Amino acid sequence: MDDSYGPLTADLAQEIAAETSRIVGFNVLVTDRDGTVIGSGDTARVGTLHEASVDVMRTLEPAWHDAEQARRLRGVRPGMTLPIVLDGEALGTVGITGSPRQVRRFGLLVQRHTEILVREAILLRSRLLRDRAVADLVRDIVSFDPDVVSAQAVERRAADLGIDLRRPRTAVVIDTADARLVRSVFPEPTEIATGRFVVLHHGDTAALCRTLAERGDVHIGLSDPAVGVAALHEACRDAVDAIAVGDGPVRPISALRVHQLLAAAGPHARSRFAEVTLGGLRAEPDWPALRATLVAWSESGCNLVRAAEALHIHRNTLVYRLDKLTELLGRPVREPAVGLALHLACLVCNPN
Repeated sequence: MDDSYGPLTADLAQEIAAETSRIVGFNVLVTDRDGTVIGSGDTARVGTLHEASVDVMRTLEPAWHDAEQARRLRGVRPGMTLPIVLDGEALGTVGITGSPRQVRRFGLLVQRHTEILVREAILLRSRLLRDRAVADLVRDIVSFDPDVVSAQAVERRAADLGIDLRRPRTAVVIDTADARLVRSVFPEPTEIATGRFVVLHHGDTAALCRTLAERGDVHIGLSDPAVGVAALHEACRDAVDAIAVGDGPVRPISALRVHQLLAAAGPHARSRFAEVTLGGLRAEPDWPALRATLVAWSESGCNLVRAAEALHIHRNTLVYRLDKLTELLGRPVREPAVGLALHLACLVCNPN
């Protein structure tokens, strides 16, 4: 049998009837619009007709039935029957079994309690449906293919959900097994793989990511802000790449573009480039220090003072290292073009 009766489902009706019966100490039953019992403290009555509810649905007024009146109505026992009305719409009835004089004082309480529980269930279902629709939208953006679906169609679905894709949004990709942790910071994360979530966030994304990183063990990739379906699709890819090539809990792609480019070259190409460019440097006992020197030299704009400060060494020590590198490589490492190539080769190499 279909257990759905619009917003008042059979499961909800049974839950309400059982709980309310326990609270008031009298049997409570709930019917659908046609007077069929769909929930009752006495489960034997489920599925039967409660004839008094038919008239209550017609008049939307409470009705009382003593023993004599109840005998003349099908499936009715002494008690009280009241309509369940939300926003002007009658969804069914709620009845209390007992002497009308005894149950009258519970009538309004039971009616209001039932209407509150039904309203909460409707709101919860609405939120769940919206969450599901938002998750489907985000997944469609992550996997967007203009040959399969138009960007306009995706934008219309977003607009129906109250999401304006014309506002700049940052794609946040979060790797963690703790879904509750993610939801404590981002209210609408979408799980796109086991332990991987995506959020398309508008606002101070970096601050929220720092908060998330402080609360648990996470790896977070951040894109640059993007507008529109196609750009957000690429932003999601950037955020995934940031996790793959970056270090630390929060990894913005804006600081990892070179790493992203090198990763796209493929492992063989990267390995070959490092081998040819660095020569025998990686076999030197002080390779970690030499690598750090090359990286700092390039990232400081080939400036002795800034590079020495970044390495926390004296300027003379830096000069010594640069001269040693020039001798080992047979190339002038102070020249920007040579320094850049060495920097890139260092980025694809393990420092140890």
